[in-house]
Amino acid sequence: MSYFTYMESPIGPLLLAGEQDGLRKISFPNRKESTSDWREDAQPFRETARQLTAYFAGELREFDLPLRMEGTPFQLSVWRALRDIPYGETISYGELARRIGNPKGSRAVGLANGANPIPIVVPCHRVNGSNGKLTGFGGGLPTKERLLALERGLLATTQGEIPWQHPKKNV
Repeated sequence: MSYFTYMESPIGPLLLAGEQDGLRKISFPNRKESTSDWREDAQPFRETARQLTAYFAGELREFDLPLRMEGTPFQLSVWRALRDIPYGETISYGELARRIGNPKGSRAVGLANGANPIPIVVPCHRVNGSNGKLTGFGGGLPTKERLLALERGLLATTQGEIPWQHPKKNV
């Protein structure tokens, strides 16, 4: 059975979805997700929420969560490589393509990056254009800027528990 809940965060409400044994999706408020086939239950996401809260408070740099990512072998290789980009650093799509052994595959890497179902935890926000400029991000460029500022210690965050919130039934 698939479960979901909403979590309030400094970048807006996040939809968390998955199964008892792993996180499958994090979705930003600007994404439309149908939750009609899922059961609303925050319990399977307590650890995810705890780690995200610590990340947004500047206290966590690397997530340790069970993930249930589904994609093509190529997408999975890109998503694994994303997790190797150090906290607070950025690389280009071309560099990411080189790291997975496909130096001419920057466009394909960009598509796989854009299909990442678990942003923040799998840090697709750490990839930019070859000129260093911010490029597309599922949560929007302002959100990408905020995540990168947070990781560079430039974003003031508040300590403490982030409240659970159910802003919409279908984000």
